[in-house]
Amino acid sequence: MSSLDQRKAARPWWLGVAVFAMGALWLYGAAGIASTTNYIGLGPAAMVQVAGGGLAILGILLVIQALRGETFAAQEEEGADAAAPPSRSAFLLALAGVAMPLLTMKMLGFPITAMLAFTLVTHAFGSRRTLLDLAIGALIGTFSWYGFELLGIELGPFIPLLR
Repeated sequence: MSSLDQRKAARPWWLGVAVFAMGALWLYGAAGIASTTNYIGLGPAAMVQVAGGGLAILGILLVIQALRGETFAAQEEEGADAAAPPSRSAFLLALAGVAMPLLTMKMLGFPITAMLAFTLVTHAFGSRRTLLDLAIGALIGTFSWYGFELLGIELGPFIPLLR
């Protein structure tokens, strides 16, 4: 295999497609969220739409960058680890963390879903302190749920399984 073929093979165009698909999935999920507004004029789907749109745009930009042959920031740095290909297992863990709310929110509730999603994403970034990650995720999910309740935004019961 020539060096040109190796460079083309090393371009992770699939990463851009996956990020775009993740954004499209978020936008699709946001369409199913009730669009009731509160005192600020934004409904609960607004942040999900912003995140989904941002992911879709970034995915398109990543594909364009890969097809043009541009290198990613980590590949431009010098060093042994700079040219390492992206980790598919880490990407899949992060993708599972992002997809977690779509799959478990109604059944497990916001705090537990946030806890599991947080733990999956931290593991994708290299953390191996599962109990600490679960505890931090549970705190973030609980405080977020309570904050939304104080604002009058209904996220469902705290833990639907206990009903």
